[in-house]
Amino acid sequence: MLGIMMKEVKFLTEKSQDKEKNLSFKEQILKDLAGEKEEQTPSSTSQSEADAASAKETAAAEDFEARPASVDVSYKVAENEKAHPQVYGRVDEEDKKPNEVLSRANRANNTVKKKRQNTLARRIMTTVLLIVLLGLVVTGVVGYTYVSSALKPVDANATEYVTVEVPEGSSSKQIGEILEKKGLIKNAQVFSLYSKIKSFNNYQSGYYNLQKSMDLDTIARQLQEGGTDTPQPPVVGKVTIPEGYTLEQIAEAVTVNAAATSKKTSKTPFSKDDFLAKVQDEAFISKMAAKYPQLLGTLPSKDSGVKYRLEGYLFPATYNYGEDADLESLIDQMLGAMNTNLSSYYSTIEAKNLTVNEVLTLASLVEKEGSTDQDRKDIASVFYNRLNQAMPLQSNIAILYAQGKLGKKTTLKEDAEIDTNIDSPFNVYKKEGLMPGPVDSPSMSALEATINPSKTDYLYFVANVETGAVYFANTYEEHAKNVEEHVNSKLTQSSSSSN
Repeated sequence: MLGIMMKEVKFLTEKSQDKEKNLSFKEQILKDLAGEKEEQTPSSTSQSEADAASAKETAAAEDFEARPASVDVSYKVAENEKAHPQVYGRVDEEDKKPNEVLSRANRANNTVKKKRQNTLARRIMTTVLLIVLLGLVVTGVVGYTYVSSALKPVDANATEYVTVEVPEGSSSKQIGEILEKKGLIKNAQVFSLYSKIKSFNNYQSGYYNLQKSMDLDTIARQLQEGGTDTPQPPVVGKVTIPEGYTLEQIAEAVTVNAAATSKKTSKTPFSKDDFLAKVQDEAFISKMAAKYPQLLGTLPSKDSGVKYRLEGYLFPATYNYGEDADLESLIDQMLGAMNTNLSSYYSTIEAKNLTVNEVLTLASLVEKEGSTDQDRKDIASVFYNRLNQAMPLQSNIAILYAQGKLGKKTTLKEDAEIDTNIDSPFNVYKKEGLMPGPVDSPSMSALEATINPSKTDYLYFVANVETGAVYFANTYEEHAKNVEEHVNSKLTQSSSSSN
C-alpha cells in the first residue's frame, strides 16, 4: 500500500514538474504567490485543503489568462504627505516663504555685490586709462622736448670749425652717425628722421667745415650744397658781389661779411683801399694773366684809357673766405669764376672774330641797358648793327661811368640831360666803336645775350630808366617818336606837376 502511495506521489510530483515547466510567465507568478500563502498555512492543513487550494490555483490561472493582468502597487505615504499631496509645478505657501525670503536676500546681496564689483572695475579701468593717457602725455612731452633739443645747436657759442668728410653714397643715417661722432649734432636718429620729413635726400659727398653753433637745419642745407674734394681751411665769412657792380662798388662790397649774424662779425678783414691797390698791382695782374691766359690774354693795357685794367673781369657771385684769407686769394677766386663761366664760350667768341675784352665790354653795356633776357638780346643786336654800320653806340651807361656816376640812382631827367660832350675814351657818342674796356661786371645773362644776340634790323632803342621798359626802332623817325612819347612827354608832365 505504501509502495503504491509512493508511486502515486512520485507520479504526481513528476506530473507537477512537467506542468510547472509548461507554465507561462503569468502562471509562474501566481504559483509563487500561492507558495507564499502555503508557507503561512499551518502544517496541519489537510490534504483536502491542499486539493482545494490546487483547484483554486487552477481556476485563478485560467481566470488570469482570460483577462489582462493587473498588479496592485501600494505606497506607504507619510502622514503629512497624505494630508498635503504634492502637485508638480506648485510649491506650498508654507514651504515657499522661507525659501523666497532667502532668495530675495541672496538676490539683494548679489546685486549689492555686483554693484560693488562694477564700481571697483570702473575705478580700476579709469585708473588704468588715466595712467595710460598720462604716460602718453609724458612720453609726448619728453619726446617733443628731446627732438626740439636735438634740432638746436650743440653749442651756440662755439666758434671753432670741425672738418667732416662725407663718403660718396652715404645714407642720411650714416651721415647722421658721422656728425654725431664729431659732436656736431646731438642725435643721429633725429637727423635721419628730420632728413626724411624734409625730403633732404640730395646730400653731397666731400669735405665740409662745420660748427657746433650751427643748428641741424643749417648743417643739413650745407650738406646739400656740396663739399670740396680735399680738406679746405674753414670758412669764416662770405663776400657777395652783385651783378653789374663796378670795380669801385666791389671794393666796398668786400668789406662787408655777407654771412654775418651779428655786428661783431659784420666786417671782413679786407679794406676798400687795399682792394683797389691790389687790382692795380701790375705784378699781381701779370701773375693772374699767366694763370688765366684765355681770359686775360686781351686785357686792355695800362695806357689804353681804362681806369682799372681788371674792371669787368671779376665775376659777380658770393665768395667764401677763411681765417687766413687775403685779398690776393679772394680776387683770384673772382677771376677764376669768370674764367670758368666763359670757358664754354671761348671757341664761339673766337669763331665770331671777337676778343674776350670786346665781349666783356659790350656785355657791360647790355647789363645796364636791359633788365630781361630778351631785352638784352635785342639790345646786343642793336649794338652789333651799329658797329657794323660804323655808327657810334651812343650809350648813356658809358658816359655815366666816365662821370663816376654809374651805379648810382639816376632820374629820367638826369639821364635825358646827360653830358654827351664829355672828354673821355668812354664817350661813345663821339667815338665810334667800343670803349677800351668794360664798365661793370656783367652777369651770365648779359654775357649770353652778347655772345648769342637776337637777329634784328634795330638800330635804335630808348630805355625808360624809371620803369626799365625798352622801346626799339629801325629808323631815326621811329626812334624820335619813341623818345618823345616815352621820355620827353614824361619829363613835361613831371615839370608841370613840380610847378
